[in-house]
Amino acid sequence: CINFLTLTNKKHIIYLKHAESEINMKLSLVVPCYNEAENVRLFQDAVITAFHDCGYDYEIIYVNDGSKDATLHNLKKLFQEQKCPVKVISFSRNFGKEAGIYAGMEAASGDYISLIDADLQQQPEIVRDMVKILDEQPQYDVVAAYQDRRGEGKILSFFKKSFYRIINKLSDVTLKKDASDFRTFRRSVAESILNLSESHRFSKGIFAWVGYETCFIPYTACKRVAGVSKWNFWKLLNYATEGIVGYSTKPLRMATFLGGMTSFSAFIYLIIVILQKLISGIDIPGYATIIVLILFLGGMQLLCIGIIGEYVGKTFEQSKNRPIYITKEYLNYESEK
Repeated sequence: CINFLTLTNKKHIIYLKHAESEINMKLSLVVPCYNEAENVRLFQDAVITAFHDCGYDYEIIYVNDGSKDATLHNLKKLFQEQKCPVKVISFSRNFGKEAGIYAGMEAASGDYISLIDADLQQQPEIVRDMVKILDEQPQYDVVAAYQDRRGEGKILSFFKKSFYRIINKLSDVTLKKDASDFRTFRRSVAESILNLSESHRFSKGIFAWVGYETCFIPYTACKRVAGVSKWNFWKLLNYATEGIVGYSTKPLRMATFLGGMTSFSAFIYLIIVILQKLISGIDIPGYATIIVLILFLGGMQLLCIGIIGEYVGKTFEQSKNRPIYITKEYLNYESEK
């Protein structure tokens, strides 16, 4: 009986400590990491420097997204040192940044949650400004940063601007141009996002869809301290496709419209050919015309099938009801208390 009471009391104490940490923890920084072995320590040092006199508790939640380098090894060192409260979530493989964001939000204990990259292109000092805005202006639930100046090429910039124009015309929600995942928000926003369990995630669209009052602030991205960007043109194109397919059904309507217009045009042309034969006695257009029509109609059909296939494929993946990510290892400073 004594052993049972002792064990119960220990569990109660652990629970109280966990609850106390959750109550006192004001800010959780969620940091998805993929091959960021050279950056994680520099990032943590920058966070500690930026928040050394902030006056509130914060934690860093690193999500190792199946890194191939020494990222996990270095994160374990940071966890053992505990220079500030650190949690480490390690995936069984690479599930993507969106899954990392979701996992980090699930593990967060803070009243505010901040999404930030480990490459120090997004400075931790800006997070302090975001927290200050949320403290002083309760009408805002989210503070999101957008890049006021971009150092990318004109071609890539053109495609990004085109993407925002297209998706804002097609989608029922409006995306802020050049707004990134770099943002800080209240726990109520995080809970709303965690309720959205779709497997194909597009964070910009998700934040726009859940709503809430958002304050947009400009920032200038710094150069990467180490490593290379994981994004290239094709990854950005796939990401844009995910956004358009995930937040608009208008491409399906467009496919229906194109199919209807093509069929109508073909019917009109058929009438014209028949009238020409009956009235003027001219020959029916020959080989070249037929080939052009076949190629045109075949191309339109393949385009429409491709659009439909994108939606069917996403529905098929979602119907499997697979988890968004699989955790291989979870290091939690709270469990050490």
